[in-house]
Amino acid sequence: MKLHDEVAKIAHEVYEKSGKVEGRDLYNWLEAERIVMARYGKQEKIETESSASLKKKKSSSPIKTSEIGTKAKKTEE
Repeated sequence: MKLHDEVAKIAHEVYEKSGKVEGRDLYNWLEAERIVMARYGKQEKIETESSASLKKKKSSSPIKTSEIGTKAKKTEE
C-alpha cells in the first residue's frame, strides 16, 4: 500500500472515531501521519536490530563442517 493511501485510510478512521467532526481535516491527517510513521519507525527499528544481529552472527567465527556433529551432541546432553 502506498504511504499516501495508508495515511488517508488512517485519517478517515481518526475522523470517524472522533465523532465525524467537520473542519478537523488537517488535524486528522497529521494524526494519521504520526500513527503511520510510528508504525514504520518501529518496523524499521526491528529490521535494523535483526540486520545487526545477523551481521554479528556472520562476523563471529564460522563453524567448521567437522564441528557440526560435535556441537549437536553437546546440546543434546
